[in-house]
Formats: sequence, C-alpha cells, structure tokens
Amino acid sequence: MTIEDVAALAGVSRAAVSKVLRNAYGVSEPMQQRVQAAIDDLGYRPRVAARAMRGTSYTLGVELPTMANPFLQGVLGGLIGFLEATRYSVIIAPSDAEGNSTQAIQTLLDYQVAGLVTIGANATADWLEAQATRSPMVMLGRHDESVNYDTVGDDDALGARLAVDHLYSLGHRRITHLTIGAAQHPHMSRSSHAMRARSYRHRMRRYGLTPETHIIASPTEESAYISTLGLLEQPIPPTAIFAGHDELALGVMRAAAQFGLGRSELSIVGYDDSTFASHPLISLTTVRQSSDEVGKEVGSLLLQRIEGRTEAAHVVITPELQVRGSSAPPPPTT
Repeated sequence: MTIEDVAALAGVSRAAVSKVLRNAYGVSEPMQQRVQAAIDDLGYRPRVAARAMRGTSYTLGVELPTMANPFLQGVLGGLIGFLEATRYSVIIAPSDAEGNSTQAIQTLLDYQVAGLVTIGANATADWLEAQATRSPMVMLGRHDESVNYDTVGDDDALGARLAVDHLYSLGHRRITHLTIGAAQHPHMSRSSHAMRARSYRHRMRRYGLTPETHIIASPTEESAYISTLGLLEQPIPPTAIFAGHDELALGVMRAAAQFGLGRSELSIVGYDDSTFASHPLISLTTVRQSSDEVGKEVGSLLLQRIEGRTEAAHVVITPELQVRGSSAPPPPTT
C-alpha cells in the first residue's frame, strides 16, 4: 500500500495524508480521523526513509554494548514505556564483538533516526560531539562534560562509597573490586566503572587499606567467575568482593558456590539492583540505580532535544544501597 492509496480511500490529497502522518499544524480533527481510518483499513505503514525526508522518522536508535546485561534491558524497557504515549518507536544496534560502538552508532545515523541513545560508548568525546550535530543524542554511562549531547548517569562515586562503607562496617578489610578495565580506552576515564573504581580506591585509602592490589579487570560474568576462582585459591583470599555490576556479581557467586562458601566466608556486593538481585535464591546486596527511572529520563531528554533544546543537560541519579543476604560479617578469625 502507498500513500496514494490512502489518499484515494480517504478522498483527500496526497499532501493532506502527509500532513496527518507528520502531525502537522492545522489538520482538522475530521481530516485526522478520515485519514487514520483509511490507514487502518489498508494496513498502510510509511517507509522510514520517506518519513525522514518529510521531516522525522519517528524512530529512535539505541546503541547497546551488550544484549545480556539485565540492567540495560531494564533501561530499554523504561525508555519504551515512556515512548508509548508518543509516536516514536525504537530500533537497537549492538556493538561489535570487540565492544566497538562507533560502527553501531554510524549505522543508526545512516538510518536517519530522529534521535540516538548511546550507552557507555567507547568513542572519544570529540567524535561523539561531531555525531551529535547530525542527530540529537543522549549518552548513558559516561560523565562527559559535553556540549552537543546530554548525559544521564548514576552518582557512581557515591554508589561505590556506599558499597565499601557497608562492607567495612561489617568488619571486612580484605575487599576486592572487580570491574570493567578501561586501560585500552583512555577516553573512558569518565565512564561509570572508572568513577566507581576511583571512589573505591579513595575509600580504601581512607580506611588505611591498600587498594592497588585489589582491583581486577573482569568485564564479563565468565571472567569474573575465573578471576574469583583465582582469588579464592590464594593463601589469604579476600573476605568480600565488590562487583562493578550485578552480572559480574553472578560470576563471583558461582565461584563462591564452587568453593562451598557461605556469605559469612565471602560477602558479595553488586551494582545496579537488576531484576534478579532480589530473587530469594540470589538475595544480592547491591547499589540500586533505578533502570526504569533512567530509561524514562533518557527518553525525556531525547524528546526535548528533538523539540529544539540546544543547551546540554547532565542528569545524575542518586543511588541507594539495598542490603540483602549476600553480605554479612566475616568470621572472627579473619
């Protein structure tokens, strides 16, 4: 079906149908209803490229670094829920196998998306600034001091302090931090995980501990599992592990279970409060940042950008510690 078929059935001009599709100013309610009825009867779907040429594609692109992270799935759900009351829909482009996000971003821009959400992109700030001049952009997971794009992020420094303070107050002193390393991406120094690692170091130093030997780069659940196995085989293993996000915490839990360790022998704290964290068989103590709230905030900022706002917005979400069964005081002998 074509736009001409819709116009013929509705008894209006092609231009009138185009105005209805664009939600243009001055379209009367009877005209809107007549054209929409014809669209529904014919099952007409305007081509994305054609809609973009007429003004907007009503499509938002989301670049995802991974499809497996439960927190990011929650963010996506919050974004989609926010957009239900609008005419916008979402398409997703995952990063490549090496985690390179630039190709995914370029692909979305080639589709002429009306706006773009990028999550922790491992691209330079200058490159992102340039892409943001092509399409409104909101960045999640980096604390860039951007001009052309907005940022939404957790107060990661506070979140890490909450995790370390909790473990220290329970009596733990040998606290290891598993995180996503950024050594190969110097421009990621303002990423969420880099901010959490810096805050962890600062807090450990404040307590008179030695953090440099206690940070291990483990970017996936599997690598967190393998790293934890190695830690637990040491003569003096850690009594607590602070994982950079909940997916890594699952890898830690798997290794602890393999060693037959309970929470008093190895306390575990995650980050994000993913949907599985509250499951009674997991009961993960974690730092909560609401994925639904983040998704809605991203959607709101992006639509503001599309509607003409040009001044950069930098939104910071305040995290909270959710204490559950995976953390407890260490045995007296440790």
